[in-house]
Amino acid sequence: MSIADRKKSLLDAQKKAEQLFAEAEHRQLIAAGKNEKTLNTDMYELAFEMFGIRKYWHKRIVRAGKNTLFPYRENPPDLMIQSNDILFFDFGPVFEEWEADFGRTYVLGSDERKHKLKNDIESAWCEGKKYFDAAYPEITGAEYFKYISSLASQYGWEFGNIHCGHLIGNFPHEIIQGEEKKNYLHPENNILLSAPDDHGNPRDWILEIHFIDKEHQFGGFFEQLLTT
Repeated sequence: MSIADRKKSLLDAQKKAEQLFAEAEHRQLIAAGKNEKTLNTDMYELAFEMFGIRKYWHKRIVRAGKNTLFPYRENPPDLMIQSNDILFFDFGPVFEEWEADFGRTYVLGSDERKHKLKNDIESAWCEGKKYFDAAYPEITGAEYFKYISSLASQYGWEFGNIHCGHLIGNFPHEIIQGEEKKNYLHPENNILLSAPDDHGNPRDWILEIHFIDKEHQFGGFFEQLLTT
């Protein structure tokens, strides 16, 4: 497969993830009065209805309230979504064997600080994208993580994870590439992000922005394809 065809497949997968969340908003699935697990199931069933998919390359995450402080690898107890809440999704649907990884934050109610966080993580993602495009192909994973994590303090938050992204590709990339730090936008990844994988194939990256407010016990998450 050519590089152009690979990029198109990844972008097509992301566009379908965007359509999924747009439809969830249209149907008002993201609402108070249900727990995280129920909303997770609602989204799963909607994805099957729209695209016929049951396959996800990582666990599906819906986190609300104080659970939004936790990064991916944690498994906090299920919470009920409240009327003035903040929540985020981290979904990895597989469309025709191509992976998407899509994270979005939603704010229910009028809390100004929660709305600020939602806006800030989206702005920070765009800043991170511009920085990547300017620095690529001469930037390492460690250098990029240092920049992305510094954005949290610039916006008045803390960074909520030990990395800020990872590889994405043809399912199942995790089995093919493994869990080594070189496959993450990690402070110990000193390999150029433009370097090919161990088999000489091009690598594509997902950028994750996870900002948190420990004092007020909430966070926000925004994630999508970086290399377009």
